[in-house]
Amino acid sequence: MHGYKNALKKAFPYTIPVLTGYLFIGIAFGVMYAEKGYSAWWAVLMSLLVYAGSGQYLAVRFFVPGISFFQVIFMTLMVNIRHVFYGLSLLGKFNRMGKKRWYMIFGLTDETYSLLCTTKVPEEVDEEKFLFAIAILDQSYWVIGSFIGGVLKSVLPFNAEGIEFAMTALFIVIFLEQWMEKKNRIPALIGVVSAVVCLQIFGSGSFVLPTMIVCIGILFLLRKRLEVETCR
Repeated sequence: MHGYKNALKKAFPYTIPVLTGYLFIGIAFGVMYAEKGYSAWWAVLMSLLVYAGSGQYLAVRFFVPGISFFQVIFMTLMVNIRHVFYGLSLLGKFNRMGKKRWYMIFGLTDETYSLLCTTKVPEEVDEEKFLFAIAILDQSYWVIGSFIGGVLKSVLPFNAEGIEFAMTALFIVIFLEQWMEKKNRIPALIGVVSAVVCLQIFGSGSFVLPTMIVCIGILFLLRKRLEVETCR
């Protein structure tokens, strides 16, 4: 247990940027969930068991009549399928973590992936415990934010119109950070070009799904090259 406490202590400073982001977008999710009539505890439960970031934002939109179960599954898969490519480049690390690898797979978000790939493990900390601590801390920030948002909406009624833009803003920041790193701009370019082309072909009302399909297809074809460059 002492080893895990030390790992959490050492990992925390590296996760502060995620804390500042996840806390606020978690609050936004909690507010959106509460607007549908659910208590803060349901938001917490979803963040504990689903923990899908943009997928959870999308799920809130599914709580309306006319949305089929197939549509929910398909859209959730399309939104989060990029995690498959993340996981491929971390198979070596995860396979050495024993049973903890199942949680590492579950907790692999965009921000956690970035930390796992770029953070240098301190010499006095076991690598497996350190990586596990990063994943645990990141999810805890999201869960806490979800709870705060649900409570705030319940005790302080306010107009939350437009709050879902918090997730869009986070993705913009992630994109800009990736671009400024100049390490591997290929995925960013693929996403931008695919979106622009599909926007012209399908229009603003229905270009998102074709864009995802095109991006996934291109990323799959370039998978080996991206695996080498991403965690280099």
